[in-house]
Amino acid sequence: MFMLESHLTGPQFRAVTLVANVAAESGFNVFLAGGALRDMLGGFAVRELDFVVEGAPAKLAKALEKRSVSAALVDDHRKIYTIGLPEGVSATLSMSRQERFAKTGARPQISPAPIHEYLRCRDFTVNAMALSLSKGSRGLLLDPTNGQSDIVQRELRAVGNYTLYDEPARLLTLLRLKVRLGFAIGERTEAQYRNAREAGVEKYIGPAALREELRAMASEPNPAELIELLEREGLLSLFSPALTGAKVNHLGFQKLQKALQMVPFGTDFRREPLGLFLNLFAEKLTPKERAAFVKQSGLTKGDLAQWNQLDPRAKKLEKALASPKLNRASLIYATLVKAPGDEILFLLGRSANRTVTDRLKSYLQKHLPTALEVTDADVAARGAVPGTPKFAAAREAYIAGRLDGRIRKPAPPPVPEPAPVAAAARRFN
Repeated sequence: MFMLESHLTGPQFRAVTLVANVAAESGFNVFLAGGALRDMLGGFAVRELDFVVEGAPAKLAKALEKRSVSAALVDDHRKIYTIGLPEGVSATLSMSRQERFAKTGARPQISPAPIHEYLRCRDFTVNAMALSLSKGSRGLLLDPTNGQSDIVQRELRAVGNYTLYDEPARLLTLLRLKVRLGFAIGERTEAQYRNAREAGVEKYIGPAALREELRAMASEPNPAELIELLEREGLLSLFSPALTGAKVNHLGFQKLQKALQMVPFGTDFRREPLGLFLNLFAEKLTPKERAAFVKQSGLTKGDLAQWNQLDPRAKKLEKALASPKLNRASLIYATLVKAPGDEILFLLGRSANRTVTDRLKSYLQKHLPTALEVTDADVAARGAVPGTPKFAAAREAYIAGRLDGRIRKPAPPPVPEPAPVAAAARRFN
């Protein structure tokens, strides 16, 4: 649990604690599974929270709703909920289950199962781990397929011999994890992948699975590398047969990847990544090809709204940033700190206004890191009382002063000089 806390953000850890407490009050055994454990043990930033409950997740979802947590059923067959936790944390809540596939790409037969059986039905061993959040076994790590060893070996290994045949969308997941984690694909899993491709199992990936994969791809930190790999593997055609050659927007994704690398680690960079991703993904398609892409990928009206509304939203931000009134660093910071992250990233790759792009880069590379250096202790030292309504305003005023040079960065405490060797020896004697 100490390792988990050290890898989660404050809001994420409070979200985990809330779910664990509500589950305990409701009499459920709940586990944190999948990506969170993989990222924690691999030393990566935790990007996703997946809670698994032994029992009916609907009852736990209702109990969470009484604690100001939103819950929506997104997969009635597998009993999977998306939950919106306080402080903007999102997660999934699902039933511990066993899945059996009658044939490739078929809808699985679902039955409730203990957590160990559930983990053996996962896709890859690095995702087949769980951490108990229940009172009697809190902190117990479950790893029936030895995923920890594969993390140490930096290897992606399928849980079973039919992992990629049972659910062909895992072909895309495998390549996505390869790019994100920088892991090699295990020899037997590589052979399974090649055999599955030779058998053409990718043709069984349906629109719903493609949509979910697009949403996952949109949140990847290295989108340019992922698009290049998918093109080499001939899998972009699953989304649109037109996505070949010059129709693949490599330059746009390279700009996005560079922009993402500018975002300081630990920043609460609020963004809806799907709209930006779709904008770049289909930028070079004709209207007819875009319509076919939307249908083939199962995109919803909500997805299209994110896609279509990004450009007009970003233009308003661009107009505000171009204003000559933003003649101080603090004013640029105040304008951008409230702006959605997808608008910032969109303008970095699209805006032709040099003033706008320079201010965006200054915000990410100078202003935001300076703001992140400010601690509660710095603000409290100037007379503001933490926890009071005025403290947030005092913090913003302090940040503005730092950005404009009116307040200097506090000097680090002096490091005491080491005592002379002779004196140290006398004390030892």
